This record gives sequence, structure tokens and C-alpha cells, in this order.
Amino acid sequence: MAKNTDPNLQKQIIYSVYVRSHTPEGTFRAVIPDLDRIRALGTDIIWFMPIHPIGVKGKKGSLGCPYANRDYRSVNPAYGTMEDFRALAEEIHKRGMKVMIDVVYNHTSPDSVLFEQHPEFFYHDKDGKPGNKIGDWADVIDLDYSVRGLWDYQIESLCAWAEIVDGFRCDVASFVPVEFWREARAAVEKVRPGCIWLAETVHSGFGAFARRKGFTSTTDYEAYSAFDLEYEYDIRELFDRYLRGEIALSHWLDGMNLQEGFYPLNYNKMRCLENHDQPRIASFVKEESDLVNFTAMLYFFKGTTLIYAGQETANTHQPSLFEKEPVDWHTGTDLSALMSRLAAIKHEVLGAEDGFKAAADDGHHIALLEREDEQSRKLGVFSLHSECAEVPVNAPDGRYENLIDGGEVLVKNGRIFCAGKPVIFTLPL
Repeated sequence: MAKNTDPNLQKQIIYSVYVRSHTPEGTFRAVIPDLDRIRALGTDIIWFMPIHPIGVKGKKGSLGCPYANRDYRSVNPAYGTMEDFRALAEEIHKRGMKVMIDVVYNHTSPDSVLFEQHPEFFYHDKDGKPGNKIGDWADVIDLDYSVRGLWDYQIESLCAWAEIVDGFRCDVASFVPVEFWREARAAVEKVRPGCIWLAETVHSGFGAFARRKGFTSTTDYEAYSAFDLEYEYDIRELFDRYLRGEIALSHWLDGMNLQEGFYPLNYNKMRCLENHDQPRIASFVKEESDLVNFTAMLYFFKGTTLIYAGQETANTHQPSLFEKEPVDWHTGTDLSALMSRLAAIKHEVLGAEDGFKAAADDGHHIALLEREDEQSRKLGVFSLHSECAEVPVNAPDGRYENLIDGGEVLVKNGRIFCAGKPVIFTLPL
């Protein structure tokens, strides 16, 4: 793990905002009136998807993709000015939250400022033309980190942004040499002590494909030498297969048990049900009672929790990256109160140094999760299909409080009756 990683990140919640789609205006200043609501969800960190200008050459859709960055050192004029962004960051800080921005350091748009000024910083194919190693990313060209000057430029850019923000979400971080990230972290630490580093590590199959092709693709284990937390894409394919009904719940949860045994003691995986690259969870989980269980389980997982804007109102539509598609805040479903309560449990009850293990009642789709530190054991029971069943729990017989709703949890003969609603309770050791 990175030497100065804050263990309290394990207990925190990141809220992801796509400025273009968050409000009808789609601007930095239009986000400000929503900050109190976002904070009330229990949010600790707001992560803004790329805020930089978007390339025009080869753009996708009518507005282009924010991950086709045209200039690392300025902001998208459609969102406002640099002063507008500074004002937004200041308002976030006033509310006790931190600011994280997306940095896309594997590639730029073909018409980027950097390519115009330093074409030698870019990967060229066998024909000597700038291009990208992943063919379907047609709107970008890859950077070449064998060129030392590129390192200096990128680190200077990060240090400048660190004067304003508290952390970086690093896009496809696996495809950029981990040695670069380690050097960048050390430099930024002098500007912003305690800066947060989140790696978008890639799906296991994607990483293996890239390595077979001879391209840089850092493993998740290696990435921890530079990053505080990283995506859980090493087992994401298991989750996707479970949602599609292809594997049992226990197969996915066994992947989490494997993480617990494989990674360093203080590893941190950012846990999410959805994000801007993945379908909305409500598009798979149709019943609100099921969605309540999935949501409660997410907060109970070990690792930092990610909420993608619109998840709290059970949006089913995944906003396009290439068009303006505002989030629907009036779906008729609102999980905000539940999320606020779960955030309080995460902040106040779940420990930064908890161990974790998972089991499942596959027949009833019930997850049986356990976290433990030296003082207490925390148990979670989540019925993902809202089914009722008696299930075993690792607790003495007795009466406990369900921390989610204040109801009673009765343990008898080492079992509880799961009534289809999520349960979290604790017992001292």
C-alpha cells in the first residue's frame, strides 16, 4: 500500500458528479445549490468526472466524450470558467467535504494542446502515426511514458490542480506505468499533504488481454504501491454474471473473500453498484425492496463506498457520455433517507481496520456478511430477492437492534429469521 494512506478512507463515501448531466444548466455553479443535499447523504468526497475541454477531432456524439481531453490545464468552457470551478470547490470545502477530479493520463484527444506542442510525447503505431492501442477508442491518441519530458509535464499539471483539489481519480491507471504514479504522488504530497489517489484499475480480462499484447497493464496488487484505493474490477465480472443470473451469489462473494486473503491488510477497494461506465443497478434490480437490500449491502462492504449521481433516485437510464442527458431527480423512488442512515452506520460503527468475510444462502439469494475488529463483530444479512428464510449467523442467542431501522433482531439456536429486509447488528467480543 502507499505509505501514507489514510485508513479512514475505508469509512468514507464518494459521490460522483458528471457536470454536464447533473443539472439542466450543466455548469459548475449550477451544482452549488445541490451541495447541501449531497452532504446530507453522508458524502465525504465529491468526485467530478473530467472537467477539462473536450476534443473536437474525431469526437463521439454531438458533444464529445469528456475522456477525450483537449487540455489538462484548463476547464471546459461549457461548464464555466476556472473561477467558477474554484468557487464550487470552495463551497464544497465549506460543507466539510473534499473535492476529487478525474485525470485522464493514458491518452488525449487527437487535437489536444499537448499533441500540438509535443507530438514526441505520444505513442506512434508501426506506420509512424499517432494512435491508440485499444482500437475502439477512436476519439483518442495514447501517450508514451518512455519519454521523460511527458512525466515532467504531467506532474507539473497535477501539482497545479492540487492547489485547488484534494484528490485525483486516475482514469485507466493500469495502463500508465506505476513508477510514474509513485513519482507523481511524492511530488503532489509536497503541495497537498494527504492527497487522495484513486486508481481506475481495469477488469481482470481486459488487463490480461493488454499484457498479452505487450502493453503496460499494472496488476491491482502492484497498483497499491502508488494508490490509496482502487476499483474492484478484479472481481467485477463475477458481479455482472450474478446480476445476469449466470452464477450463484456465493461465487461473487467468494471473490471478495479471495481479495481479503490476497491483498495487503489495509487494502481498500472502492465498492459500487454502478458508475458512469456500468449500467444503472436499478436497470437490473427492478423491485424497490430488492434495491434497498443491495444498497444496504453496498455500504456494509469493506472499502470506500461510491454513489453515482442519480443512484439515490433509482435512475435506470445510464447517461450518455457523448450527449447531454440530465439526471432524473423525480422518478418516484427516493433512497436518500436510507443512504443517510447507512452512511451514519459506515462512519460510526464499521471500523477502518475491520476484517471481512462473506457467505451466502444461494437458494434464497441472501448474503451473510461479517466484519470484525478487536472490539466488536458486525453482522449483515441482505436478502437480494427480498425472500424470507431462516439463516445462520455467528452470534450468541439473544436480542439485538437492527441498526438500519431500530427493529429487533432475535437470534435463536444460532439462526435469525430474515423477513426480506436488510439487517445490520453488532455484538461485543
